[in-house]
Amino acid sequence: MKPNPHLPRITRDKMPPQMKKIWDYSMEVTGDATFIEVSGNNPTVFDWYMNDFYEKLFYAGRIEKKIVELVRLRLANIHGCAYCNKGDTAQALDSGVSLEQVESLHAYETGPFSEAEKAALALADVMALTNPNGYMTKALYERARKHFTDSQLYELGQIMAVLCGVAKWLFAFDMVEKEDYCPFAPKV
Repeated sequence: MKPNPHLPRITRDKMPPQMKKIWDYSMEVTGDATFIEVSGNNPTVFDWYMNDFYEKLFYAGRIEKKIVELVRLRLANIHGCAYCNKGDTAQALDSGVSLEQVESLHAYETGPFSEAEKAALALADVMALTNPNGYMTKALYERARKHFTDSQLYELGQIMAVLCGVAKWLFAFDMVEKEDYCPFAPKV
């Protein structure tokens, strides 16, 4: 379902230079820049999301890049964000995730993933918006703790919390294309 936001879209020519680059990238990879256009209503907040969240947390390097990319893509797959699936797949592949891994995310426990990747993906399942009773059990904590420090688990949880919150916001404000299976598509 194509996005139809109520907030106005800001045209590319009225965006700050950095947003224009992201608009161009979004069009190249996903064929849609609605999220960027709506974000043009508040470039300061968009700058925080791109620079503070992504540069200072998501890509900070304290957690292996491939793992955060897998987690982000797993959440996008679960939530049914077509826009995110396209963009996150491209980013994941650029970060060393194999096409076989991308295609196996739905069955990651038996797929071509390391034990650390499987633990992180299991944590993503707990954090997903579609899992209202998600809970990190002692068994999951112990499994994840074999591969991540407590500091990294805290950080991974924070990353997923922001990703899930942003996903809900994108769906609620109708800023992204949704997959046919997306549970957050408006009921018409």
